[in-house]
Amino acid sequence: MSLNDNIQVEELFTTYHQQIYQFTYRYTQDEGLSYDIVQDTFIKFQKYQTNFDPSKSHIRTFLFRIAYQLTMTKLKRRNKFKKLLPFLYEPNQEEPVSLEEKITIRTTLQHLPPEQRAVIIFTYYHDLSQKEIAAILQIPIGTVKSRLHSSLKKLKDLLEVDDDE
Repeated sequence: MSLNDNIQVEELFTTYHQQIYQFTYRYTQDEGLSYDIVQDTFIKFQKYQTNFDPSKSHIRTFLFRIAYQLTMTKLKRRNKFKKLLPFLYEPNQEEPVSLEEKITIRTTLQHLPPEQRAVIIFTYYHDLSQKEIAAILQIPIGTVKSRLHSSLKKLKDLLEVDDDE
């Protein structure tokens, strides 16, 4: 590995480590594990950076794909799927979300399968395009669209409040 490669990885780390940490933390709810995944993401990137083709995807997409795969692997190993508590956050939202609403959303997202939850998190928290999500998850764009539609419908049904109660 040359000095230029080290500088490039340092620049990528500086640019993307916080986004990757936030993404992994929403899955793990474990600060230490999330930092480990961020570190492992960049180590794996260094090892496999020759596989990255800038004509096929953006570097952010490649890094998120690595982070997503590492997160799922580590969660499976630790059997933590039941503790996944990502929370939906829309940065452009005009009114801040109350703590009660955040808890409700967090709880409701637990009812989504992990693959639907990933699409929601990437779409609404990380503001990724459907094409980028498809590349990260290594699924067809049509699958991203159907998972997004299904998960939004399910969230709407789960969050719907009956006025008669």
